Amino acid sequence: MIRRIHPYADTDDIAASRDFYVGVLGLEVAMEDPILGLRSPGNPTAQVIIPVRGVEDVAPRLGIDVGEPAAVDAAYAEAVRRGLRVVYPLTDEPWGVRRFFVEDPGGTVVNVLAHLG
Repeated sequence: MIRRIHPYADTDDIAASRDFYVGVLGLEVAMEDPILGLRSPGNPTAQVIIPVRGVEDVAPRLGIDVGEPAAVDAAYAEAVRRGLRVVYPLTDEPWGVRRFFVEDPGGTVVNVLAHLG
């Protein structure tokens, strides 16, 4: 079950990006560490993720929350079975998500994730 899909908007200036998305567009801060996560106050699944450029070795362009850690494992197994390029290994992150990055057939890097616990 897909819970949300969110785009990534890289920045060199987190404060300026935060001010733009909050002050101009009315989003609210959902997370500030390790990256800036913003969401719509009226629809919390409408989100934008803003990492500082270069924070990831390979930067994803979008994230897909598949709902449960077991679904991340299943997507990972299927990506490997199909011979897709996994560019960040299956990992439980200290901030509470299980994820991996995979390159889609067009070369877009996708962060496949679910929250732990």
